[in-house]
Amino acid sequence: MRPHHRTLVLENRQISIRMEQMTDQMVGRTGLSAAQAHLLLYILCHADEGISLTDIHREFGYSMAALSNILKRLRGGGYVRAETSQRDNRRKRLYGTEKALAARSELEQALRESCEAVYRGFSEEELCQLEALQKRMLENLVAPAGAPETIRREWRK
Repeated sequence: MRPHHRTLVLENRQISIRMEQMTDQMVGRTGLSAAQAHLLLYILCHADEGISLTDIHREFGYSMAALSNILKRLRGGGYVRAETSQRDNRRKRLYGTEKALAARSELEQALRESCEAVYRGFSEEELCQLEALQKRMLENLVAPAGAPETIRREWRK
């Protein structure tokens, strides 16, 4: 029996939602959400040079409005600070604070545990196959299938 695309899409969405809910519960003690935890850990990975909002947008794909909201909460919670870039006064670089560093191991553990839960029982071969399939799906979504090559190139940037 051929799988229905709609069912596959709905199940992918449900996996994402449930994983986010699980991670929200795990990081709840810090007062952060799963999305905030992911962003904060990404910011901490760029601690030396800092990271710009635009760089985070390109990596995660969140809208700039959604990112601004998440970062506003992280800054309000004392997890992130912004500094004006030395190269360009119009740009700001984001850095984790001492509070973020103190929460880092708990956040990493929560994200690790949620990943272990969702992939429990999968063999290494199955995980490699799943990774390849997900990459293909993401590539399919880089640009509309029927778009002219010039538009497709723009979407890939």
